[in-house]
Amino acid sequence: MSEKKEEQKFDSNKKSFGEATLEKPVFVKKHSPFSEYKMFNKWSTKDVIISDLSLVRYINLDPVIIPHSFGKKSQTKFGKTNINLVERLINKSMRSGQGKRKLSGKFIRGRKSCGKKLQTINIIENAFEIIELKTKKNPVQVLVEAIENVAPREDITRVKKGGVAYSIAVDVSPLKRLDEAIKNIALAGFGNSFNSKIDAANALAEEIIAAANRDARSLAIKRRDEVERVARASR
Repeated sequence: MSEKKEEQKFDSNKKSFGEATLEKPVFVKKHSPFSEYKMFNKWSTKDVIISDLSLVRYINLDPVIIPHSFGKKSQTKFGKTNINLVERLINKSMRSGQGKRKLSGKFIRGRKSCGKKLQTINIIENAFEIIELKTKKNPVQVLVEAIENVAPREDITRVKKGGVAYSIAVDVSPLKRLDEAIKNIALAGFGNSFNSKIDAANALAEEIIAAANRDARSLAIKRRDEVERVARASR
C-alpha cells in the first residue's frame, strides 16, 4: 500500500510539474556583446524600425562601428543577407563599370573609385551627417524607409513559347527587391553628382531623403514607377 501511495504522489507531482511548465514556459534570450556599438560611432541601430515585413529577414542591421567585413560573408550562398545594410550601400556606390543608361541620362562610371572603400565610407558618413542635420532623425532609419519606398514589387521576365518570346509580369522576391533598391539609390546618387557641382555626399543625402519622403523628384522612385508600369502593361 505504501508503494502505491508513493507512486500516486509521484504521478501527481509529475502532472503538476508538467502543467506548470506548460503554463509558464521559460525563454532564454541571447544578448549580443556588441549591442552597444554604433554606426561610425555616432548612430545606433537598436531602435531602427523596419515596416515592410517581407524585408525584415534580409535587412541586416547588426551593430558595427566601421561597416567593412573584408568580404568574409560574401563567399557563401545568400551570404549578402549577413552583410550590414550600410556596407551593402557602400559596396554598390564604389562599383565601377557602366551604369544604367536609361537612368538619369547616359553616364559611364570610370574605374578611378573602384576599390577605394575608405573614400566611399567617408562619402556615406558625410551623407549621413547631412541627413541627420536636415531631418533631425537617425540616418539609418531614413535609409531603411527610403529602401522600403524604392523597392519594386513587380517586374517582367522573358518567356519563350512555341518559338515566340514575350514578356510577362512576375512578383519580385524580397531579396531581389532589396538588391534593386540599394542599386537604384546608389545609381541615383552617382547620377546627381556626375558632371555637376554637387558633391557625392550631398547628392546621395538628397536622394535618400527624397526617397524616404516618396518625393517624385527621386530618381530611384522614378525607376521603381517605370519598372512597375511596364509590368502592369505586361499582365
